[in-house]
Amino acid sequence: MGDVVLVGAGPGDPDLMTVGGLRALAEADVVVTDRLVPLAALDAVRPDAQVVDVAKIPGGRSTGQDAIDALLVEHALAGRRVVRLKGGDPFVFGRGGEEAIACVRAGVPVRVLPGVTSSVSGPALAGIPVTHRGLTQGFTVVSGHVPPDHPDSTVDWKALASTGTTIVVLMGVRTLGAIAEALVGGGLDPDTPAAVVADAGLPSQRRVDGTVATIARVAADAGIGAPAVTVVGRVVEALPLEPAPGV
Repeated sequence: MGDVVLVGAGPGDPDLMTVGGLRALAEADVVVTDRLVPLAALDAVRPDAQVVDVAKIPGGRSTGQDAIDALLVEHALAGRRVVRLKGGDPFVFGRGGEEAIACVRAGVPVRVLPGVTSSVSGPALAGIPVTHRGLTQGFTVVSGHVPPDHPDSTVDWKALASTGTTIVVLMGVRTLGAIAEALVGGGLDPDTPAAVVADAGLPSQRRVDGTVATIARVAADAGIGAPAVTVVGRVVEALPLEPAPGV
């Protein structure tokens, strides 16, 4: 009997992977990897190990979650040590919970090595603290995968607009306009500072700034695409300068 290790690869910079995650990669017989993991991290994989790409590309090819679950279980039951390598943290909109459940149901030992989540590190790398003394006492992380008026949306955007916390939106580039409209409609001041950080931790990292009322247009005009993190709140203006990459 083999096992499965769910490894978070962080936001994109291989320096932000955990020591435990790199060790797991070096010990793996099979690595099942997503598209958002740092490619340099795969340098730690043994030459004789098998690397399986199960990327979900927006608007392109996509490996179904059931197929990924079956792949993990199949290799583990064959006696192999399997690493499921995922961008960010497996348990923050990474479907790691579903994969852990699939392993447990199949009797496969599974453990989790958390990763640095982009919901915090993405803003930080662009000079935005999600909390800051005197500005906010908390932050809320939500998925923007579906717009507020979608039947699959479970976020109470009106309530979120009145929390007084920093709002961090993942997977919300495509739906940003609708999200901003819902927040303003829920009572959030349209002049609330907002920013979008794209490709956090990569040489191509970019940040654009606006207000909650303008940020969707600003991001679109700048050609911002996924992956990107949106931050809404006064913390966007907390620091006077964006730190240099790697600082």
